[in-house]
Amino acid sequence: MLGFQLSTLNFQLPMTIGVLTIWLEIAGSNSLKDKRQSLKSLLDLLRNKFNVSAAEVGDNDTWRRAVVGVACVSNEQAHAGTVLNKVLQFVESDPRVAVAETRMEML
Repeated sequence: MLGFQLSTLNFQLPMTIGVLTIWLEIAGSNSLKDKRQSLKSLLDLLRNKFNVSAAEVGDNDTWRRAVVGVACVSNEQAHAGTVLNKVLQFVESDPRVAVAETRMEML
């Protein structure tokens, strides 16, 4: 046991959470199975290459559209923004998908 409660500590750590939401069109998808296969591959690449959290967060049952959420935790807002911009460039360069819309937020 630590001998103190973490809730009684009165300090703040500098932390920024960057959130990127990407609306995608998936032209080559003719079924939910095709869509999920393409998305799984893309999300795995994002997680491994950029060390971010990534998941499908919307349009789950639509064959040719998806909403992807990507999150990055950093101690600097600039770093989180840089990582998420690189993620977006990577997704835009993927021939399997077309980016329809994006939104980036820092929390």
